[in-house]
Amino acid sequence: MAIGRPVTLTGNVAAKMINVLATAGQTSFTVEGGYRINQIAVYRNGVRLAQSRDFTANDGSTVTLLSAATESDVIAYQIFDDFSVANAIVSSASAQTIDGDLTVTGTISGLTSVTGAAVGIQSGGTLIGIAQTINFIGSGNTVVESSAGVLDVSISGSGGGGLGTAINYSSDDSTSPFSYIDSDVTVGEDMLFDSTNAGVSSSYVVSVIPNVTVASGVAVTVGTGKTMIIDVLQIGDL
Repeated sequence: MAIGRPVTLTGNVAAKMINVLATAGQTSFTVEGGYRINQIAVYRNGVRLAQSRDFTANDGSTVTLLSAATESDVIAYQIFDDFSVANAIVSSASAQTIDGDLTVTGTISGLTSVTGAAVGIQSGGTLIGIAQTINFIGSGNTVVESSAGVLDVSISGSGGGGLGTAINYSSDDSTSPFSYIDSDVTVGEDMLFDSTNAGVSSSYVVSVIPNVTVASGVAVTVGTGKTMIIDVLQIGDL
């Protein structure tokens, strides 16, 4: 325990202690992180020193002993600063910066996005990369939370050589080598196939479904350079 008049802190003042070992004859010490002038207490081998009589601390960064230290003297700084829990995070501020690591125990609520946050991507349990955004394209994708913080993604269409919708095994819901293709489908909204969604140059717009019906009042437009082929596998002829 330090010897000398104890320091009493008010409710909104916090203190931190920094200890350093002196070298023989050392008088000048740089205080890591600095200090507020007149807001520092200095101890030498546990004994509190008197400011002006035993040391000076006038520039916010260094402490000077008026009597040189000896080898391995323990010089301790008790640094005081104002602190208010209510003002630690300002709720009305549009942006705030926290230097260093931030550890949160509990749940962070109300977020729409986290800049710089990343997620590890695994395939069969093996890490294959890190990304900030994962975009699943196409229909038939299912996402299930298998455990805390882990999402399992199933992508249909990989069964039967990648055609149609995969048929899973009933025992463990894994993909079998089979898939199915519906015999009929109805287009229920207007569609325009052009360079914005069907290739930038000449391309084929295809469907493996044998019978495609356009609903009443719906327009399907095939743009310049596009050729539409229905039942591209000629399944309807089987």
